[in-house]
Amino acid sequence: MIDRYTLPEMGNLWTEDYKFQTWLQVEIAACEAQAELGYIPLEAVEEIKAKAKFDPQRILEIEAEVRHDMIAFLTNVNEHVGDAGRYIHVGMTSSDVLDTALALQMVASLEVILQWVEALSQAIRYQAQQHRHTLMIGRSHGIHAEPITFGFKLAGWLAEVLRHRERLCRISQTIAVGKISGAVGTYANVDPRIEELACQNLGLQPDTASTQVISRDRHADFMHALALLAASIERFSVEIRHLQRTEVLEVEEYFAPGQKGSSAMPHKRNPIRSERLTGMARIIRANAGAAIENVALWHERDISHSSVERVTMPDSCILTHFMLVEITDLVKNLLVYPENMQRNLTVYGGVTFSQRVMLTLVEKGMNRETAYKIVQSCAHQAWNKPDGDFRALVSQDAQVKAQLTPEELAQCFDPNHHLRNLDTIYQRLGI
Repeated sequence: MIDRYTLPEMGNLWTEDYKFQTWLQVEIAACEAQAELGYIPLEAVEEIKAKAKFDPQRILEIEAEVRHDMIAFLTNVNEHVGDAGRYIHVGMTSSDVLDTALALQMVASLEVILQWVEALSQAIRYQAQQHRHTLMIGRSHGIHAEPITFGFKLAGWLAEVLRHRERLCRISQTIAVGKISGAVGTYANVDPRIEELACQNLGLQPDTASTQVISRDRHADFMHALALLAASIERFSVEIRHLQRTEVLEVEEYFAPGQKGSSAMPHKRNPIRSERLTGMARIIRANAGAAIENVALWHERDISHSSVERVTMPDSCILTHFMLVEITDLVKNLLVYPENMQRNLTVYGGVTFSQRVMLTLVEKGMNRETAYKIVQSCAHQAWNKPDGDFRALVSQDAQVKAQLTPEELAQCFDPNHHLRNLDTIYQRLGI
């Protein structure tokens, strides 16, 4: 739960105070670049750096009158700086500051997210090692298929998380761009070298060809990377929810001492964290859709994207961070029940070993269609019956007995056969 964690590291990046701080950072970087190129006095920049500050409440008061957040910000900063303030924002337009500052927020947010992606990968890796040989039933269509191990299932999760890490590292380059190119992006009133120097000082790259704004395909790329990560967390959560069902109960969310599951039913132990994560993923996916809509702006710019991003960008970053913290803790403390896995693996007399029986009969010379028919008949006789025993039925079948010795048939029910090549996957993942 959120109160169990220290989460301000992400939340702080999307406060009004932090936003204004990044605006000031961009303005000062532009002033320093202007001074380096001889456009404004160096002593003016030193005075700006010494005196520049802002008051969020005062900015709101000014904005209520002028109805323009950047003008309100600059007015408030100039109230502190005085005469040297005339060198601030020279040749620039609002989006030079807004978009470059937003890039700083996205880069900082992505750093936090990547730290937690790494923490999640380590948690999954540990559990995959612990349960490398923990046998369980694999399922397709929600129906028993063939034996796997719980570690193998987790190995698939790990591979997915590692792909997210790769994707997010690439995105970190895509979003780390700024622009100080003025109205409509033509550099008519600002030297392109100012953009280059300012971006360099901010740890960004100049946008290749901005208009008055940085094109929103970059931001959509970022938001879709978060949505994909959230979708994977949802996949893991849905799996835990299915495996925690009473009639399955192969894994379970950790249930803390004193925790309550239901106001009405004292026995309940519900997968509430997995359900919470499932719901949050829906929000982040929806926000990614809004980011796609933001790409098609009018001409060199409009501000239809701005109102959207003020909601979706902080919400998606904060929610992604929270989801990563939750799923990491959930995986670390997951309760695993190998005895229940074994029980489910052998239900109805081991019907899940049907393919091995069929293939062994084929190896002995039986026609595949005939072998399939025999094995299916025995399996369906055993299926969903309290006393169903597939192994006993195939052992008693005359055609099977004619082809297989008791020892050969017993080998068909050895689950270790299904694990003999799993080391290949573990080696690929370095587990």
